[in-house]
Amino acid sequence: MSESQPPESGRQITTRCCVVGGGPAGLFLGYLLARAGVEVIVLEKHKDFLRDFRGDTIHPSTLELMHELGFLEEFLQIADKHFDSLDMNFEGQQIPGPYFTHLPTKCKFITFAPQWDFLNLLVKHAEEYPHFQVHMQAEATNLIYEEDRVVGVKVDGVNGEYEIHADLVVGADGRGSQMRIDAGVEVIEQGIPIDVLWFRVGKSGDLNDHTLARIKQGRMLITVDRGDYFQTGMIIQKGHFDEMKQKGLEVFRKRVIDILPDLAEGIAEIDDWKKIRLLSIQVNHITNWAQPGLLFIGDAAHAMSPVGGVGVNLAVQDAVATANLLADKLYVGNVTLNDLKQVQLRREPPARKTQRMQIFAHQRLFGGSTAPGKPVSISWALRKIAGLFAPILRRKAGKIVGLGFLSEHIQTPERTAKEVSSPVK
Repeated sequence: MSESQPPESGRQITTRCCVVGGGPAGLFLGYLLARAGVEVIVLEKHKDFLRDFRGDTIHPSTLELMHELGFLEEFLQIADKHFDSLDMNFEGQQIPGPYFTHLPTKCKFITFAPQWDFLNLLVKHAEEYPHFQVHMQAEATNLIYEEDRVVGVKVDGVNGEYEIHADLVVGADGRGSQMRIDAGVEVIEQGIPIDVLWFRVGKSGDLNDHTLARIKQGRMLITVDRGDYFQTGMIIQKGHFDEMKQKGLEVFRKRVIDILPDLAEGIAEIDDWKKIRLLSIQVNHITNWAQPGLLFIGDAAHAMSPVGGVGVNLAVQDAVATANLLADKLYVGNVTLNDLKQVQLRREPPARKTQRMQIFAHQRLFGGSTAPGKPVSISWALRKIAGLFAPILRRKAGKIVGLGFLSEHIQTPERTAKEVSSPVK
């Protein structure tokens, strides 16, 4: 990945669109806008995308978008595993989950790819267009206002502070969005009773189990097969990590082995709490995605839980809808507040439906906010009903997980360099 020359301190840059956040939403949007001939700068506060514990589940809906854009095969070369169905192991019993073979898409499976590889691929293709820039180690610190309109951002870069002035600022900087804080946007939190501990466990022997979730004695373990190791997640009660650390690593390792004995050799390599990452699970949303000159998408607008692994895909769908609705208007420099509100009108309903589905799953498995310590439990009656309707439920769940409640498709044009104005100065 290459990047634009870091701007000098005190410099003021003008562009059509400044996207804050170099995650899936921000970079997919940046790529689509540049492809449509719109001047765009994406800001990423880190020096690279190499962080171990980012969402990396890619669903058929996102794979279809890459097929439409022409780089699906290139992406599949960096993807680890393909699953045309998802299974769960409950107290030693293998339970078939949603399947994707019936979906009307090129790829009838989900796959896993390290998110940094996915993001680097997006940057590579975005840089084919002269109007795209990505500024690494560039943290947007404050919005710039003229009266009640956002006209840009202040940026803390490697050479000092500079400003980017833009017709539109897009806050795609995640669930901890600084742009959201600076804009004074209210965040509505849902009570989620769990956190997740993420860690790597080396594989030994011929262990090749593609079960993604295991529940035993009220505890859940997630295992994503990465070839020579499992990317592993242990579900814990929210706020109980410190208590677990006080009990010691041996107790933690035993919990893992109790759920999946085949990990006994690999889990022995976890000899320091630094090898375990706490992910605080949040489900929240904002009610106002748009202000004059400012738009929020992705986790900045609606933070998702890990249920269904849909976070990356919802973010990408937001980006595609934003480009479809705004690219031509940005190209001519005529984006209104009403235009921005159209993004929320289109993308908020599927996001909120997904969150309600996730909250329902949390309440059934882990208890609601009034019973955060409730162990994982599935009643006999619910298991019986699920068994009777299994084929229908699996098919329906496959459509919801694989495609979401509203799939987007590429509608933006691809404009050649000869068709557009001069790139960003």
